[in-house]
Amino acid sequence: MPVSSPVIAGVGFRAGAGAEEIAGLIRRALAAAGFDPGALAAIATAADRAGMPALREAAAGFGLAPRGIDADALAAADARVVTRSARVAALRGVGSLAEAAALAAAGPEAVLALPRIAGPGATCALAVAGSARRL
Repeated sequence: MPVSSPVIAGVGFRAGAGAEEIAGLIRRALAAAGFDPGALAAIATAADRAGMPALREAAAGFGLAPRGIDADALAAADARVVTRSARVAALRGVGSLAEAAALAAAGPEAVLALPRIAGPGATCALAVAGSARRL
């Protein structure tokens, strides 16, 4: 599907999640939203998780490096997330790490193109800047 703004994938994952699981979930999210993998401009997560080997390997498969989002930026995006996980709220202070990371990385006017989807050990959400594509 054509989009005028780059697509940002926000990812949350457990320590045991592997690169293939994370990459597969990102591919699944892109397909569910009707985006070509080439539209993916960034993969974002919490700053303390961005250097994890599984995420780095998954991002490299898309020709990207993970983008770490600090806690303040995640918190600022929380009002725009649509998914509320009590577990993630207790750990991270946001309803959905994947949604908050995607929205924060895409900018203050970003909107979700796909709310959080989940796999066994990871979650993924997609955002685009501005009003390029609303839910």
